[in-house]
Amino acid sequence: MLGLLLAFAVLHSGGASLRHLAVARIGERAWRLIFAGVSIPAAVVVIGYFLAHRYDGIRLWNLQDQPWIVPVVWTGTAISFAFLYPATYNLLEIPALLKPQVRLYATGIIRISRHPQAVGQVLWCATHLLWIGSSFMVVTCAGLIAHHLFAVWNGDRRLRNRFGAAFEELRASTSVIPFRAVLDGRQRLVAGEFLRPSQLGIAIAVGLFWWAHRFIGLGATAFSRTGLAHWLG
Repeated sequence: MLGLLLAFAVLHSGGASLRHLAVARIGERAWRLIFAGVSIPAAVVVIGYFLAHRYDGIRLWNLQDQPWIVPVVWTGTAISFAFLYPATYNLLEIPALLKPQVRLYATGIIRISRHPQAVGQVLWCATHLLWIGSSFMVVTCAGLIAHHLFAVWNGDRRLRNRFGAAFEELRASTSVIPFRAVLDGRQRLVAGEFLRPSQLGIAIAVGLFWWAHRFIGLGATAFSRTGLAHWLG
């Protein structure tokens, strides 16, 4: 699992780091199509392997019979999706239907954390580790969080190189740790920035994942039967 996560990190974060060089040669749209064409299949392999092996290793704890566990896990997961939602780019830029652009954002979720995807990943790991409780899940969470900590540093580095003083101004008024900039007075929350159609999309996504969880076992079995899971270990 760590090997798969490392490979994905190299492809995803490495590809993002090469963006400025690639765009200069082939353009924004071509780069986005190549980047998505590499990253999305790699993510599917990682997710499929995780689903097939999530209970592997030692079962460190089992809290699934506790009455409080389901609402806690789903509440935490729903909040994690609010952060994991791609807040820093337009969804239509992924398939290059719109021309992809690098922008600085200082509104909405960015007021809470400058790196919402990292926060969302940590929350997702915490809730699913609590639910599954396996040593395999501990290793998975360690790898995912390590990748996102690197992505925090790498993302700030790339934005600093691209935007210079404008990014330094954004960095000074935001924080990586959620609500830190709000609590120390460098930032304020604007309720209207969170009341957008995209939030409805998040709610629908959470509902779909709730519904789809009943099929996770079937999906893991299908993944294993392809032979890919066996070949990967």
